[in-house]
Amino acid sequence: MNRLRYVLLISGVLLVAAAIAGVAQPSKVGAANMSSTTITVTGNGSVNATPDKASFDFGVQVNAATASEALNKDKQQAQAIIDALKNAGVADSDIQTSSVSLWPQTSSDGQTITGYQASNDVTVTSSVNQAGALVDAATGAGANNVNGPNLSVGDQSSYYAQALKLAVKDAQTQAQAIADASGLNLGGILHITNVSNTPSPIFYGAMDAAKAAGTPIEAGSQQIQASVTVTYSAS
Repeated sequence: MNRLRYVLLISGVLLVAAAIAGVAQPSKVGAANMSSTTITVTGNGSVNATPDKASFDFGVQVNAATASEALNKDKQQAQAIIDALKNAGVADSDIQTSSVSLWPQTSSDGQTITGYQASNDVTVTSSVNQAGALVDAATGAGANNVNGPNLSVGDQSSYYAQALKLAVKDAQTQAQAIADASGLNLGGILHITNVSNTPSPIFYGAMDAAKAAGTPIEAGSQQIQASVTVTYSAS
């Protein structure tokens, strides 16, 4: 009987020791979690750039009794516009035909063809300073459809790189503020992701007008934006 009591006593001691070990284990996990504290923020940056490129669609639309006559008249008129643009200083590589169309014209009941209409459009890219003069040259040569300008920054990648640098600085500022407010010490960068899409300039406001004589074209300015998400360690 005494030996049985001794065995039971030893077993109880072992069970208590195991229970204590099990209770102590979570404190180790908690300590590990405390050492892996992180701060994640999204930083934004933007820079303003003045557009230096402009593109237009210049087109001509003509009517004639037959399809061949309409196409012939349209061809001659389109060629005159192209020649005028080249004479104004546009390089061959900056002139591209964007569409050629021909369709019948019908009577009010839609049953009888009364003639044909043809159109031809070219897309032209130039400097902003040259844009106004090109509008005048194209319309002077017979263009009766004008669309544009589409303004852009030629060296957009360098401005985007500047915006990215500002975005990283903004993330650092935000993370430091969070760490200070939380009583933490901000550590190094653990992970960084560029969350920007293809940089899309945002028109920001009017600047100087194009210097070339002719139709006035305002260059304005564009805001190029970038965003990054950064995770920092903290303790």
